[in-house]
Amino acid sequence: MSSARTTPGASHHEDAVGTAADGSGLLTYASLVDGKNVPSDQWVYVVDSDALLQDAFSSLTLKRKLESGRLSPEELPGGSIVGRVARADRETVLQAVEAASRATVEWNAFPLDERLDRFGALLHRRLTEQADRTIEILLREGHPLALARWQVSGALECFSPESLAFYRSQMLHESRHGERRISVRRRPDGVVCLNPPQNAPLSSALLGVTSLMAGNSLVVRAPRSAPLGVMYVLHEIVAPVLEELGAPGGTLNVVCGDPAPMLSAWLDSPLVDDIMYFGSSEAGIRFQERCVAAGKKPILELAGNDTVVVWKDADLEYAAEALTESFYGSGQLCMIPNQVLVHPDVVDRLTALLAEKAADVRGGSVRQEDVLLTPVLRNEKFFACLEDALSSGAELVCGGHAIQDDGTRDTAGIFLEPTVVLVRGLEGARKVQAVRHETFFPLLPVIAAEPAPDAVLLDRFVDFVNSNPYGLRNSVWAGDPEVVEHFVTRITQGGLLKVNDSHIGFLPGLPTHGGTGLTGGVYGEANYPVLRTSHIQGVSISDGGIRPREAVFGAWQAMRGEDGTAAAGA
Repeated sequence: MSSARTTPGASHHEDAVGTAADGSGLLTYASLVDGKNVPSDQWVYVVDSDALLQDAFSSLTLKRKLESGRLSPEELPGGSIVGRVARADRETVLQAVEAASRATVEWNAFPLDERLDRFGALLHRRLTEQADRTIEILLREGHPLALARWQVSGALECFSPESLAFYRSQMLHESRHGERRISVRRRPDGVVCLNPPQNAPLSSALLGVTSLMAGNSLVVRAPRSAPLGVMYVLHEIVAPVLEELGAPGGTLNVVCGDPAPMLSAWLDSPLVDDIMYFGSSEAGIRFQERCVAAGKKPILELAGNDTVVVWKDADLEYAAEALTESFYGSGQLCMIPNQVLVHPDVVDRLTALLAEKAADVRGGSVRQEDVLLTPVLRNEKFFACLEDALSSGAELVCGGHAIQDDGTRDTAGIFLEPTVVLVRGLEGARKVQAVRHETFFPLLPVIAAEPAPDAVLLDRFVDFVNSNPYGLRNSVWAGDPEVVEHFVTRITQGGLLKVNDSHIGFLPGLPTHGGTGLTGGVYGEANYPVLRTSHIQGVSISDGGIRPREAVFGAWQAMRGEDGTAAAGA
């Protein structure tokens, strides 16, 4: 049995890198600070997803006993706990920031070819080589197989050759102006701290890794509720690539701990420049204010409330299939469809298709191919939201119950049926809570627009999408090219717009995250961290043969001509 790793590039065990040396057999990770593992006497334990499915209460009780020290790892029953991560104290958190600060100057001095092109290519190769192992880690942490593959697919697109070429095109533009070499380039902000979400932390951590390409250093907080995937991908995939490039140890640091004290430590530190924050819109907007007051750049990834538009000539079969993405992960993904705006001519056909396809979305063991639902241990908000919709006049199309993993309706079930409600009329639709705000449950409202001429409906649909206070992703299903062009030209809300395509699928070069309004805060836009954590700098280089006075009036003299008269065409 191998011991826990001590350096980022150390060789790893065939089955699980970082297996504990205490005989427990647990996949174990310490904090990674300045290229070294930092031990701790406190641990966060990860419950096996199947054990949670069989007996959630006992599994969570066992986790609490381990973390409080009332039970030792050697006393563990087999298979119920699959990993543990060191819980960092304040000193370790501050050491991570200091290490990042020391590394920034040296890492930024690496040529762009090295820290963007080569780093990205090596990372893509390692992600490909480790794809199966990464999926296995995600399964252990409770992500269904299909969604684990989805996350890995997104990571591969993020570092694909096409995406790297796009990043490169935005980082540096060079030209000549007479004897001068002119460049517009993006420069790193410095130390970037990342607080990923608990629902998809591994893919969010990899998104943050792109900030390294700009020359920043990075500190990542692995969330206590799901730390294993973050620790795995940063220890075993990213850190070895940085080591191969010769990057300083503090370029990447990862610690696990409670969010509030860690965020406060980052805000208080004069060494931190940017903080990338995932969370609810309410908390995120407050955090944005704290960042600005502390002189930090806030990069927010908050709630989404995505709209899907279905026009009368859409391929309804495909549209309904894409809409079932609303139920993936039991609706607890920020970038899924959250509401559907439908042309009145096709409402009945679409809702019938959607109900049929929703019945095939089910829960169960994460290792089963067709499982897409995840457990919802606290479901009272789902039923309150559903009751609000029905009491507001919405019609229940399908779902509405708690279920067991075999689909049997049971008030004690830890899964929720995929649920569709029909809201008739745009007027007043946002009075329904499930339309107004992100639900974060498998509850999808379909909004049937009032009958009107198509020209009127087009404008009403655009206005409805653009008036959404959130703005992550939007998508449109339509056949008429003129209708498509109308939507593409006029929908300005959101960080991504997709037409006749999967709402959550990833594409090279396009953003995976980012948005406007309550999704991205005051500075919200499509989130490319390599761009968001850097700033524009213009550079002019002359060989010294230009007189300063000539440079001051160069454009004026060119306009007037050498003899002082107006040049032709001026």
